[in-house]
Amino acid sequence: MKTVLFCFIFSLGTLFVKAQSCTELMNSVKSNNHGTVYQSYDSDAISKVTFYDVTIDYQSYYFAIVCFKKEYSYNCTEYIYQVGSNTKFNYSINYFQSAGKAFWKYINPYNETLNCAPDFE
Repeated sequence: MKTVLFCFIFSLGTLFVKAQSCTELMNSVKSNNHGTVYQSYDSDAISKVTFYDVTIDYQSYYFAIVCFKKEYSYNCTEYIYQVGSNTKFNYSINYFQSAGKAFWKYINPYNETLNCAPDFE
């Protein structure tokens, strides 16, 4: 029963989030909240990941904004993912070994939740 309830609540949150464009959502999350940044200096692909915990009407939502490095540039391109509540913890204890592996294991599985992330397959 808990699983069904969680899925229902998660679906409601996803419907709320999809009402905005990806850029609007990312700007809203960034401007209204303080994030936790995990910088990846040694990664070839990931510049940084910033996690946000957002509360809307007493309901918590979790986001990761991943900044992918651009080739031959100091700039990066950002994408937003709506992730699970334990994603930040799991990523934080694994990204020092490999930010890329931690991304693939803990963040990329959520790439279709918002349809705001690139499809690497």
